[in-house]
Amino acid sequence: MSRLAASPIRTLLGVAGAALVVYLFVLPFLPETTNSRLFTITLMLTSIGVAISWNLTGGFTGYVDFGHAVWFGIGAYGTGVLMSLQSDLIPQEWPLIPSIIIGALLAALIANLTGRLTLRLSGAYFSIAMLGFFVMMREVIRITRPLTNGGVGLTLPPSINRPLWFYVQLVLVLALLFFSWWLRRTRFGATLIAIREDEVGAEMRGIDTVRNKVLIFTASGFITGVFGGMWAYQNTFIDPDIAFTEIRTVDAVMGTMLGGLGTVMGPVIGAGVLYLLREVLWANFLDFHLIMQGLLLGLIVLYLPKGLIGIFGGDSTSLLRLLGRRDEDDDHESTFDGMTSALDDDPTRDAEVKAP
Repeated sequence: MSRLAASPIRTLLGVAGAALVVYLFVLPFLPETTNSRLFTITLMLTSIGVAISWNLTGGFTGYVDFGHAVWFGIGAYGTGVLMSLQSDLIPQEWPLIPSIIIGALLAALIANLTGRLTLRLSGAYFSIAMLGFFVMMREVIRITRPLTNGGVGLTLPPSINRPLWFYVQLVLVLALLFFSWWLRRTRFGATLIAIREDEVGAEMRGIDTVRNKVLIFTASGFITGVFGGMWAYQNTFIDPDIAFTEIRTVDAVMGTMLGGLGTVMGPVIGAGVLYLLREVLWANFLDFHLIMQGLLLGLIVLYLPKGLIGIFGGDSTSLLRLLGRRDEDDDHESTFDGMTSALDDDPTRDAEVKAP
């Protein structure tokens, strides 16, 4: 479907999206809205936020991170350790906001250090390395009992204001959505797309690929850490198995794939639809919901490689191509030429992309 033909559909989707945002803002005031329902939608917003942050590296830059939930867990434990009195090394309870910020900064710091090593790999090698790092960090949390209370877990002060946290996460998701839209229109965003389409070609044109990849990887770690800290406080209890769970990464990957890899709205649409679908499967097929979710992943990869956005002519990519299958029938070469030509026309390019 051409972009011209798809424009009325995009307009309709935009109107529907705006109406949905208005509905969400008035949702806490509706008489049928319970705290349980509000908490469920807040968790859906968490899944959407994690998917958006994953898309920054997986969709925009082309580095498929199978260990992305590690930043969520680090942010959760950074917040939980500071707010809980169960840690032997923390003499007093910290306030909520500084705890979340420090937990997110810790996730960003570890993401920066890890990215300097793993982002020199590519394709499936990077994905497997990050999966191994995720498993390692979960065990580190488990064995550092004086700090993290080990496998027993940590109990945080109770969170009772459900509407407040619903609005906080709704505003944060909208801010991330705007950030993704803005990023795609900047030189830095064009650099990330150029790296995704042809990293060797980007390096030949003078782009410092490692520096740019580490920068966006760090930002993704910080964003995910923020959501991890907020989730920990709202959940009131964390342990290594629920803070570091593989399903959170699977949800981010599947949600972004379902919506459209490398697009602005893809993670929002895909993660939202996937969360609701998983709730339906869990409620009606308790013994088989994980099997059906795995089957859904296979169907998306095989029959919907560019996601729902791709159906309407959006500029999305596919997971197979990002993992090394470069024979997909897309226009990635022309996309690369368009991204890098924009960089070539900028007289300040050399000073910025080659800066240490």
